[in-house]
Formats: sequence, structure tokens, C-alpha cells
Amino acid sequence: MYNVEELRREFPILERKIYGRPLVYFDNTATSQTPRSVVDAVESGYCHTKANVHRGVHTLSMEATELQENARKRVREFVNASSTDEIIFTRGTTEALNLVAASWGGTFLHDGDEIILSVMEHHSNIVPWQLLQSRIGFKIRVIPMLPDGSLDMEAFKGLINGRTRLVSVCHASNVLGTVNPIKEIARIAHSHGITVVVDGAQSVPHLKVDVADLDADFYAFSAHKMYGPAGVGVLYGRREILEKMPPYQGGGEMIESVSFAGTTFAELPYKFEAGTPDFIGIAALHKAIDFMERVGIADIALHEHDLLDYTTERMLKEIPGIQIYGTAPGKCAIISFNLAGAHHYDAGMLLDKLGIAVRTGHHCAQPLMDALGVQGVVRASMAAYNTRSECDYFLASLARVAAMLG
Repeated sequence: MYNVEELRREFPILERKIYGRPLVYFDNTATSQTPRSVVDAVESGYCHTKANVHRGVHTLSMEATELQENARKRVREFVNASSTDEIIFTRGTTEALNLVAASWGGTFLHDGDEIILSVMEHHSNIVPWQLLQSRIGFKIRVIPMLPDGSLDMEAFKGLINGRTRLVSVCHASNVLGTVNPIKEIARIAHSHGITVVVDGAQSVPHLKVDVADLDADFYAFSAHKMYGPAGVGVLYGRREILEKMPPYQGGGEMIESVSFAGTTFAELPYKFEAGTPDFIGIAALHKAIDFMERVGIADIALHEHDLLDYTTERMLKEIPGIQIYGTAPGKCAIISFNLAGAHHYDAGMLLDKLGIAVRTGHHCAQPLMDALGVQGVVRASMAAYNTRSECDYFLASLARVAAMLG
């Protein structure tokens, strides 16, 4: 049985009060909170095993190295990659996508080529490609969406031509909650010899991700959105593609030998991991995965969808003039909305005064805001530890805010 009250006791921050009111944390899409097991792993790393990895024969270094490499094995199992060589640690989804753009894109894209993104992409999956475009001159084409916020797959098929080299899309939208059909996108793209990159930042916390089944060539995600520490991310890459790519950055750890006559690089995955990694955060990511699988990813998803459906239905009935963006079937527990006649920032500020943390603005998705015809939205997003009673309080507070601003 899913016991949310027992689960909540693992998250110390949920005991906080904001302006004298119990914290209701509905900003999980930006970053999730952290259970004690993960915090304890960070503390233990700094207090007991802090030494640089892969560079020492002394006990602390070997222990820290073992913790990091065990975490790599854990991540490989978690996403069902075929080898730990395909698991690269980064600072987050943003760096992982920049790595792909700089290394793969800088090698395999040429003037006259085309790539396909979607209208709902986070800036992290737009700007790196634009930076590369300014140097190479390829064309970016954009998949539009249907009125419910799902991708227009027929339009996607129509964008593909003999010059298309890459498709890079999010698995789940950080604004709409839409879960995109990655397996179908990969099937279509691969039938044309096109490489597929997936931004999985919003999907890994809510869905069981199997990179072998999805058949994506690259898949990126962040620890801090899946109950883990900040500053740690993962890039999965298909081994045969990674082997053909040059290093993203140069420095220590990613080399085999260095001389002023030239340098040879380390084997996978280390040739993409220059410098000292956040080995303590990486070890703590292991504990975050343990937490998710102990609770049960499928059970977390069911719980979140219950909160999503419950809250959405009541919002539409009880809040006059509310506009919800994104109604695609099977969406993640994200509700983006605006109140009639109210600025999204004002709504977010007033909810904060009532102890409710939501996100406001364009959510690093300005092209999507343009498509929706708005400057920004209020976003409430749920996680494993949120409750129906929190939803009730949110709805009552939202009605109060709507009356104040209406």
C-alpha cells in the first residue's frame, strides 16, 4: 500500500512553515525535494570518504572511486543501458545536451543539413543547437503541437527529408506535462537514418525509462529532479556513436597520455568526463535511485496521476475563468494555468504568502509561450510526497487568490 504520510517523514523540508503556514511544495518540476537517505549519503561522503576518484592508491580514494563506479552501475541498471561505458556523468541535463550538440553536432552536422526540434522544448534543448548553427549553418525545423498539447506527429513526418540528420525532443514537457511518443519518434527517425536525442529531465522522475526499448541514441536527465542532489546529471549514449565522437572538454581524467606532441584519450565513458566530478553527489544519486525503486516508480506515477486528476477536475469546476494549458492523455502531474484577468507573477506571489510554492513565468520555454499566446503561466507540479489534503488547501487558496485578483 502507498503510504504517503510515512513517505513524507523522509523529507525534512516538508516540516517547514512559510509565513506561518505549512509548506505545500508544488514546484517539483523545477526541482524535487530530497529524502534523508540521500542527504545522509552526501554527509557521509564529506565526513568519511572525501578523496579524489581514480587518482589515488590510498584507501579514501579507492573507496570514493568504488562509490562512484557503483553509482554508474546503478544508473545503467536503472535505465537498462547495455554497458556502463554508455553512462556519462555530467552536471545535469543542460550540460548533457550541450555535450551532444558540441561533440556529436560539431562532428556530424554540416552546412545545408537540417535538424528537428519541437515547439515545446526547454531552452536547454534549443540554445545549444542555435549556438552550433551560428557556426555551421544548418537549418532548424520545428514540430508543432495539437490543441491538447500533444505533438503533431503527421507534421513531424512531413518535416523529414534527405537533409535531416537529427531529431532532438523532450520525453515530457516541463510546461504541459505532455509525454511524447519517443519510441515512435525513434522508429520513424531511424528508418531514415536520423540520430535521436531525448531530453528526459521531466520523464525520469515519473516514468520507468528503458533506453533499450525507447531506442533513443542519446538520453539526458538530472539528479535534482528525481529526489537526488543538485549538480549531477547523466547522459546515456549509444556506445557505437560515442566512440566516434571527440571529447567535449579537455583536462584531467579524460586522457590516456599527454605530451606536447599530442594527446590520446581515455576509453569510454571517461573521455567525456574531464576534471574532478561531483563524486559525492554521484554516490548520492545511487541512493536517490534506491529510494525511487523502493517506493516503486509505477506506484509513484499512480499516486501523482490521482493528484493530477483530482486537482484538475476541481480547478475547472471551482475556479471561474481558469485556463489550463496541456490536456494530452497520460500527461505528467503538471498543471500550468492562468487566472482570468490576473498576471501569473501576482498569482504566484500571493500563493507563496499562503505557504504554497508554485513556479511562474515562461519556464525556459519561450517558444512554447509564444505558441500558447501568453507571456507566462503559473505551474503547479506534484511529486511522490504530495497529498490530497495539500491539493484541497491549494484549491481553497487559489479560489481566494482568484477573488483577490479578479
